[in-house]
Amino acid sequence: MIVFPNAKINIGLNIVERRNDGYHNLESIFYPINIYDRLQVDIDTECPTCGCSLKLDGIEIEGRPEDNLVVRAYRLLAESYKLPAVTVQLQKLIPMGAGLGGGSSDAAFMLKVLNEMFQLQLPEDKLEAYAARLGADCAFFIKNQPVYATGIGNEFHYDVPIPSLAGKVLVLVKPNVFVSTRDAYSLITPARPKYVLTESILQPINQWKDLIGNDFESSVFPRFPLIQEVKEKLYQLGAQYASMSGSGSSVFGLFDQPITGVDTHFSGMFSISLTL
Repeated sequence: MIVFPNAKINIGLNIVERRNDGYHNLESIFYPINIYDRLQVDIDTECPTCGCSLKLDGIEIEGRPEDNLVVRAYRLLAESYKLPAVTVQLQKLIPMGAGLGGGSSDAAFMLKVLNEMFQLQLPEDKLEAYAARLGADCAFFIKNQPVYATGIGNEFHYDVPIPSLAGKVLVLVKPNVFVSTRDAYSLITPARPKYVLTESILQPINQWKDLIGNDFESSVFPRFPLIQEVKEKLYQLGAQYASMSGSGSSVFGLFDQPITGVDTHFSGMFSISLTL
């Protein structure tokens, strides 16, 4: 079976309080976007006792394949269900360390594939519970629809209206910079935002600049001014709204119309223009 795990962006990201367990409560709008990895899962007929064998392609990934979230997703379900051995081919196209949730999406799609291939009949809420054990935002990619998220990014409020971005052009840029999520959190002072995110998101997009922010920018921009320069450039090019996604290092801009020469504007960086 072949599926295409997609990325997401954060529209607004407020770190509202530090928890007793050392994590932070946040609020954000998770919005899926159409840039994809490629995940192929087949039954391993040559080695029925090998569990999950992973072959990686595309963007280079650090770490051992056996520690990849896709393999961990298989092992997690295998604790409760007798799964046949599988071979997995994962082609990485979503930039790593970009705040786009690529690894989380791969894991969630792996759970969905195994559920369908082997007729486990797990409902979405059970799949979300398994996904949450793999990572805070993994569960988002089970339903994979725009949502207001709270908690550590694992509590979803589907009753909150989120406007569609259909027809907008999204320009996504990732500078060749690595931002440590742990370091980004360590420099944040949690606080309640000035404006209510669930109300601000309903305002016209050209007003979001003054209403919706990403708290991580205050800690990341001083250390990595190139990321701030990308955001400023997107506004210069006519973006209605621009923001860093997650803890970075990718930055996105929302436009009414396509802009020409994206690669020339952001030479030496990963950049892509998408119609949502």
